[in-house]
Amino acid sequence: MSAEPDGPEDRLRRFATIWSRAVFPATSTSLTRPEFEELLLPLARRLSEALRARTYDAEEGRAVGAALVEAHCTEPEALSSALDCVDAYLVLYCGGDGHQEDLRARAARLQSAMAAGYAEALRQRTLTEQEAIARAALEAQGAVARALHATEARFRAVFEGAAIGIGIADLDGNILQVNGALLRMFGVTEQARLARCVTEWTHPEDAPQVWRLYEELVRAEREHYHTEKAFYRPDGTVLWTNLTVSLLRDADGNPQYQLALMEDTTERRLLNLRLRYEATHDALTGLPNRTLFFERLEKALAAGDGQRFGLCYLDLDGFKAINDSLGHAAGDRLLVEIADRLQSCATAPGEMVARLGGDEFVALTTGPDTESEVDDLADRIMNALVTPVRIDGRELLVRGSIGIVEGPAGERGPAEVLRSADITMYRAKSAGGNRYEVADAEADARAITRHGLTTALPAALDRGEFFIEYQPLVHLGDGTVRGAEALVRWLHPQHGVLGPDRFIPLAERTGLIVPLGRWVLEQSVRQAREWQQRHGGRGPLRVNVNLSPCQLTHPGLVQDTVEILERAGLEPDALCLEVTESALIGADDDLLKPLRRLAEMGIDIALDDFGTGYSNLANLRRLPVRVLKLDRSFTQGMQQFPADPVDLKIVEGIVSLAHSLDLAVTVEGVETGAQAEQLRILGCDTAQGWYYARPGPPERLHELALVDATG
Repeated sequence: MSAEPDGPEDRLRRFATIWSRAVFPATSTSLTRPEFEELLLPLARRLSEALRARTYDAEEGRAVGAALVEAHCTEPEALSSALDCVDAYLVLYCGGDGHQEDLRARAARLQSAMAAGYAEALRQRTLTEQEAIARAALEAQGAVARALHATEARFRAVFEGAAIGIGIADLDGNILQVNGALLRMFGVTEQARLARCVTEWTHPEDAPQVWRLYEELVRAEREHYHTEKAFYRPDGTVLWTNLTVSLLRDADGNPQYQLALMEDTTERRLLNLRLRYEATHDALTGLPNRTLFFERLEKALAAGDGQRFGLCYLDLDGFKAINDSLGHAAGDRLLVEIADRLQSCATAPGEMVARLGGDEFVALTTGPDTESEVDDLADRIMNALVTPVRIDGRELLVRGSIGIVEGPAGERGPAEVLRSADITMYRAKSAGGNRYEVADAEADARAITRHGLTTALPAALDRGEFFIEYQPLVHLGDGTVRGAEALVRWLHPQHGVLGPDRFIPLAERTGLIVPLGRWVLEQSVRQAREWQQRHGGRGPLRVNVNLSPCQLTHPGLVQDTVEILERAGLEPDALCLEVTESALIGADDDLLKPLRRLAEMGIDIALDDFGTGYSNLANLRRLPVRVLKLDRSFTQGMQQFPADPVDLKIVEGIVSLAHSLDLAVTVEGVETGAQAEQLRILGCDTAQGWYYARPGPPERLHELALVDATG
């Protein structure tokens, strides 16, 4: 067996070879098979480029189809062989690393375009023949008086030898004569079995203008017309043709006969219908696919005044787990069963169900009253999923999340509607799944903003759009500034200054929190060293830096911290790393190991937001923690006088417990002097909040520290 081609050009050459071998036997050409392969190579390259192009261009497929006609690939089986070869081998040899499902959909559309281009080129070639025949007929009739016997012989040769069907009738529609090709097209051997009059050749699918054009021709108001027309054969089957009818005049120019030229397009039409179906329907479930759904959605959104639409966007909950545990074959059978159920939910006029891909389905309803109908449709879909699906002896419970978008036609485009439905579906999934949510413009805007921030995060770090503000940590005993907490901010070009609550969760989900956290640590440590140098011998200022759960599990945490401290020349005891209580609930030894190593180096570890979780207080004994930071919720009860006695007891108990474990206590959210005094009486060590200062630039903290030191 020969080796697979290595490079793209080799694979393209292999595809052209296979194509030439498939089509050459059905080609009327004087070329050899290798010469024919060289003829097909540039056509194969055009198909390859069209398959992988950023946007689909049907003209490329039509041009290739027309080129096949020019290459004399006009035998009946030539087009079918060419399309079968493209279907089987184009994606395999020319698809590259693209998404296979998208490439196969693109290949199907290219096949349809090829068939259309082939048909148009063949039609033009046939029209040329038809015109030649018509001219021959006219010349024959015009020369009757001069050379009747020669002209009659010439016309008879053209009439009987033509590959297309030819019929002659008088102006009353009486059929006078037909040739053998036309008899074969109708499946009969003698003219007696055909209709006697043209007006009997009607068909339900005749376009309205067909018979209007006919009447104009027999009244001599036009010389010819061309149309696509269907005929019933005597056995009841349908014959589709490209029909050209011309008016024949006598030597004096008076209308005398009508000449009909017919090309059989039945097989070509059936092929186009098959390709159209395959291009617009999902191969697995048989449902309409994304292409056909968007066509229907565009039509619904372009409807007139008073028309509305309703869209249900369904995503199955937990489908990946089924695929991973039972295999893709079981997953496919599940999707087929779900598709059948969904199809049974959308049977009313104006309703359709489609599969967008994977486990995502959409249901569309249209009409003047979709506000209530779309909710009913969603209820039917949810009820259809209740019954378990039985596969390989297992009963699988299927749940789904649905996003609903409903509104008047003409206000939004298909992409905007589908995006809103997608966002709403994920909102339903985030709420626990097995439910549906209705689209909300404000929620959509927030989701779009979050997505925009997520995609802008990496570039923002590279462009230096982040900066750090510092909030002082004040000793409650003497009121001196002992340090500051570093709080990162994002100066967004459009949204202005964003607090960490707007982008830190996004950075954690995307993994950017690790490089961002390292940058914050580097800047904060460098700033702490600068503070120490400015203060001289008046005591060091320390800096508190937050660690996210993702950073805790990063293998380079300890090494990065050591290197940052060494480069800045800062002693470890001038750094405090804050970890939220929720991040350490149930933490095992592997998670605590890097924290213990940092604590052994002399870095303080603070347990942030203490009191908001439900951790066992006994866990404090095994945590390498030196500081407890009480959540601001404890200070809220102290804003009024007298303070909430329950809050006072809780804080007093926590402070007592912490001090007994040799832990310092810091309180967040101090906003009044009364709060500060109460916390001092309760024994808290340090505090931070707007009472002392809002987060600000590092210079502001230096000024506060100097005031405290000299005052």
